[in-house]
Amino acid sequence: MSAYALTDSWTMTRRELAHWARQPGRLLVGLVFPVMLLLMFAYLIGGGRGVTGQYRDYLVPGMLALTMAFGLEGTMLAVTQDLEKGVIDRFRSLPMANGAVLVGRSAADMLQSALGLAILIGVGYALGWRVHGSPAEFLGAVGLLLLLRFAMLWIGIHLAMVAGKPELVQAVQILVWPVGFLSNALATPKSMPGWLGTAVEWNPMSQTATAVRDLLGGPGGEPGHVWAAVVWPLGLLAVFFPLAVRRFARLSS
Repeated sequence: MSAYALTDSWTMTRRELAHWARQPGRLLVGLVFPVMLLLMFAYLIGGGRGVTGQYRDYLVPGMLALTMAFGLEGTMLAVTQDLEKGVIDRFRSLPMANGAVLVGRSAADMLQSALGLAILIGVGYALGWRVHGSPAEFLGAVGLLLLLRFAMLWIGIHLAMVAGKPELVQAVQILVWPVGFLSNALATPKSMPGWLGTAVEWNPMSQTATAVRDLLGGPGGEPGHVWAAVVWPLGLLAVFFPLAVRRFARLSS
């Protein structure tokens, strides 16, 4: 990417960050929602069928992975609202690198996701969860989580441009919930019916959750899943990033 494109992308990122200052409520809700889920499953719902050891040590890494699928509607709404209000058309009239709007939006989302991870990790520590891996393994786990988020983000951006209208985003967002909960984030596949457990094990989110548990030394971690936690998101990116860029280019033509 040229320096010109980087400058344009950073300008669009600053635009998205300015929205945070004007609409702090939306940012706050996005950060608080995963914390509420973690507290709910840790104290109210419980679980842990098939988990060896403390359920909290199994739950927190799973929630970290699950959180990477939540909050996509914010980015999807921003993209569709820009399209509907003609903001994208005004940007097209400027000498701006093609796709800088999408890159800026994704950069802002990744910053929010990193902040959300930091908050959730802090809450996990307050609940008694601890990292048993080395600092390098901890950073590797965070990297896998953010890689999953980046892949999910570009899927959301593509679907937002396909939907085209903000009111259709909620219908698309509903699809995220089955993908998120049909994983091993909250329960082990061994506690599920055979066919369901097999489907859960193939879920990319399950691969990331298992790899994170392994790197952080928690129950449910299995060696050898790190490669799958890298390959799955990269494969999704290889499909949906070009689709999103191509869709945006067609909107720009």
